Amino acid sequence: MLAVSSKCVRLPRALAQNKRALHDLTALPSNKPAIAYGPPGRSATTGHIATVFGCTGFMGRYLVAKLAKAGTQVIVPYRDEDEKRHLKVTGDLGQIVSMEWDLRRPDQIEECLRHSDIVYNLVGREYETKNFSYDDVHAKGAGDIAHIAAQSGVDRFVHVSHLNAAHDSPSAFYRSKAAGEERVKEAFPTATIVRPSIMYGYEDKLLNNIAFWPIWWKLNHMKTKVRPVHALDVAQALANVIQIPSMPGTFNLPGPSTMTYEYLLTLVSTVTYNPPSRAPTLPKPVALWLAKLAQNIWWPAISPDEVLRRYIDDVDVPGDWDKFGITPDEIEEHAITYLRRYRSAENFSRPVVFPATRETSSYDLA
Repeated sequence: MLAVSSKCVRLPRALAQNKRALHDLTALPSNKPAIAYGPPGRSATTGHIATVFGCTGFMGRYLVAKLAKAGTQVIVPYRDEDEKRHLKVTGDLGQIVSMEWDLRRPDQIEECLRHSDIVYNLVGREYETKNFSYDDVHAKGAGDIAHIAAQSGVDRFVHVSHLNAAHDSPSAFYRSKAAGEERVKEAFPTATIVRPSIMYGYEDKLLNNIAFWPIWWKLNHMKTKVRPVHALDVAQALANVIQIPSMPGTFNLPGPSTMTYEYLLTLVSTVTYNPPSRAPTLPKPVALWLAKLAQNIWWPAISPDEVLRRYIDDVDVPGDWDKFGITPDEIEEHAITYLRRYRSAENFSRPVVFPATRETSSYDLA
């Protein structure tokens, strides 16, 4: 009797889910239709196809998950077979399509985006290699992807830059980001350029790095001001772009609060119940010399340009979060999620404790 009742309930629901309404039809800028169907959620189909270059990086995995969860088919270009395996399970069957690509192969770039109506460029590097400089990746690479997207008739192009991108910056990383923005605007005038500040999350290079290598965050006597933003907030903002018909321009996505490295070091220490680091504050010439020396090892280490960035404050500009319908979270709301792993066994379940204030820190400089 229960089995019959269950089937009787399923049939009307299935019929109701097949009904379409006017809001299921979206007219793309090229006048092509994007038709959504299916139940809301992972098993839905939004009618959109998105290509996410840089999907195997820190931000890329969260963006792919957000898009796939909403029912968007996502093309995930990859260089290494092992780097994209975890993305397959972020979407329903057939929604995650992986394709091999190389930044210097225009034919592969075109193949990855020719069926898409929106393209995201998240490609970036924190350090240079013998094969790719900052300009190769952030400027020339971004311009090539935007140019091919425009030639292929892609409707939307979203480029992720950095909050501190500037042509006159002492950092080559920030200068290349600014050059990339110019090349993207030239190749794709209606592009959406997003400029987030430094991000934190599970695999970040902020909280995790502070907990592991505090000495490199004591540079500039910990007085550098930053505006950290949650990676999931940025990912949701990028995912929301697909629902906005047109969004040309440059948009800043800084964190909701400005704080110093001194406060972040104190925050990590108090949340993890670990004593403050007694590592000395390295003079800038010494830090640069050690960073240059570290380039001789084969695995990625802190670069001289990263040392320079530790002395540069985040720019003080208003955020454009309201354009994306997002309210960013404070770092204290998620600190324990990403830092609990650094607690000792006896402190693992203890209550979360935060520094008294952001203005005055009790961090021990001795």
